[in-house]
Amino acid sequence: MALAPRGSSDAGDVAVNAVIKRDGGRIATFVALIALAFSAYSLWETSLKQPDVRIFVPPVIQFSAPYNNSNFEVIAIPVTFANEGARTGTVLSMELAVTDPRSSQTKLFYAADFGRWTMEKTRAQAYQPFAPLSLAGRTSRTETVLFYTRGDDQKPPQIIEKTGPYQFRLTLEQAVADDLGIVDRWLASGPVSVSFERELRFYDARAFNNGTLPLYANDWRSTQGGPSTIAKE
Repeated sequence: MALAPRGSSDAGDVAVNAVIKRDGGRIATFVALIALAFSAYSLWETSLKQPDVRIFVPPVIQFSAPYNNSNFEVIAIPVTFANEGARTGTVLSMELAVTDPRSSQTKLFYAADFGRWTMEKTRAQAYQPFAPLSLAGRTSRTETVLFYTRGDDQKPPQIIEKTGPYQFRLTLEQAVADDLGIVDRWLASGPVSVSFERELRFYDARAFNNGTLPLYANDWRSTQGGPSTIAKE
């Protein structure tokens, strides 16, 4: 039996193999690039992502003005801190500004203690003093923070003394993350803060003998805050 000539067939096979090698190489390169991108993203999310602290304030907070002839007031706010970044974030301090919208006066408070406010615990000095909070990546923590009047120069003597709404702005100071140098500076965000309004629905100074008065959110919902953006150099 005569054999068919192989020249044309061999040339076709060579051409097909060349196309397969060429396209196969491109596909392999494309797959490798996708795998590299996923690996880089995973490394960023699990190890390198900056601290990303968010704060949550519940619908009800507490207030007390326990001393006569004093500008001292205390505001108790249960705060949930959540770090959505990969690296540890540290809250160094907290400032609370309280504004009476009727008079437009604002009084400043600082984070002083942790715990539920009572006169009994105050006399016994039974609170845990506020200290910087360290939040590992992807963790959260809830603390009741007691905010005290920030010095004798704060006016008015009592900012919360009538029923009605009051405006609050809570701001955190954080440790600066600079492990990655220019990358961290480029991705830097502004202070973490949250603004919210709570209403004092009744006032009875006798409650301050040992306790507090509540202020409520009108919608009975928690309020969330996070970092603001700042201009990059």
